Amino acid sequence: MTSTHRIASVLLATVGTLILAGCGGPNLMDRFGGFWGAGICGIIIVILDVIALLEIAGTNWTLGRKALWAVLIFVFPVGGLLLYWFFVRESGS
Repeated sequence: MTSTHRIASVLLATVGTLILAGCGGPNLMDRFGGFWGAGICGIIIVILDVIALLEIAGTNWTLGRKALWAVLIFVFPVGGLLLYWFFVRESGS
């Protein structure tokens, strides 16, 4: 991945995070609490977060690395998901 492509991905992820999450948005547990009232964006975020968490659980990483990514996605549902999707899942490391 070239540095220009990486910078564009980071900018896109940042803008997407700000648009979808807003300032001080709910964490993943809050989204589960009001699942049907969350709207289509909230439901999509929950589904993608669950998919990412299942992928993380299925890796052969150390327990610490799995826990770190799981907590990151749990606390920051959109930002953590985007970081995982663009930087970890894509590289396969």
